[in-house]
Amino acid sequence: MKQMIAARTWLTVVLLPAYAPDLNPVEGVWSHVKRALANLAALTINALETLIRNRLNRLQYRPAVLDGFVAEIGLAFKPLPP
Repeated sequence: MKQMIAARTWLTVVLLPAYAPDLNPVEGVWSHVKRALANLAALTINALETLIRNRLNRLQYRPAVLDGFVAEIGLAFKPLPP
């Protein structure tokens, strides 16, 4: 894994606590996605997957929102040494 990560200069890996939802920016992402889907109903699992993927894809183009999820947890991220 370390070799794979080292081969990708664009990839930054940050270690997070094993279980600490308050310190995990992904919790903010899921909360955001769930709010966006609050009034939508999917008739099938595939339709639900499509809705979730669509919402996650939209977030890719909103870096300020993603930065907010990281800022909300209050951790200082430092890249792993090579």
